[in-house]
Amino acid sequence: MNPPNKGKALLLINPYSRRGALESEPCRQLLQRAGLEVLQPEVPEGVSASNVIQAYASQVDRVIVGGGDGSLNGAAAGIIQTGLPLGVLPLGTANDFARTMGIPLDMESAVRVACGENTVRVDLGLANGNPFFNVASIGFSADLASSLTASAKRRWGKLGYAITAARILAASNLFEATLEHDGTVEKLRTFQVSVGNGRYYGGGMAVHHDATAMDGLLDFYSLEVSHWWRLLWLLPAIRKGTHSQWDEVRAFSTKALTIRTRTERPVNLDGELRTQTPVVFKLAERAVKVFVPQTP
Repeated sequence: MNPPNKGKALLLINPYSRRGALESEPCRQLLQRAGLEVLQPEVPEGVSASNVIQAYASQVDRVIVGGGDGSLNGAAAGIIQTGLPLGVLPLGTANDFARTMGIPLDMESAVRVACGENTVRVDLGLANGNPFFNVASIGFSADLASSLTASAKRRWGKLGYAITAARILAASNLFEATLEHDGTVEKLRTFQVSVGNGRYYGGGMAVHHDATAMDGLLDFYSLEVSHWWRLLWLLPAIRKGTHSQWDEVRAFSTKALTIRTRTERPVNLDGELRTQTPVVFKLAERAVKVFVPQTP
């Protein structure tokens, strides 16, 4: 017996993601068996996922993106502009947005969620107008993003992150920044500043232990350590999202803030360098509808 028709989906799988090339055809088949009619156009080099979404918006009723957090970031503007609901197939290296939303990391389960009807509306962060799902950062993480090649991520996965991170960490220095938020101006000397929208980033580290992508807040933290090796002591707390309790970490929640640096510095959004300082952060509340697992 044929499965019930569940509508049409635009399927965008990043062939350069960790498992994109390998899983593309199996994902398509699983979606079709579940009852979706799948459109999977060839995406020419240099054409963004957002542009493709806008081009096909009138022909589909959902968008399914297969890849990592960077792939989702590339689709974010198109999702916002068309209002189409988003299904997530976690085929990347870190898959932090999927973790935040409780989307299963095994493919068959993720496909079932993307084919379902259960959705929630999530917030997106905006950095100089550029959307991000998980986290924006300036400093160490941005340096890491600029150094970690796509081929290294595909070949080595999280090990590639660790090897590159160790090399950059040893060469990193503190930088000065000016922070404006909630009517105050503060001077920072920091190793990294991060602004989180969801809970997880960097392969499972937590921006804040109880953050969600639906709480209407951005979570800021600044690592103001005296030496880079102090981060090794902080790492367990960073993974749990409890680092705000440390004296060397400045942390708060807000809806908007501005960061300025003495010289222009790149800003990492979901693993992609999308803008630079000075950077104005805002929150787009309930901006995107996402397919998530049914709650028990």
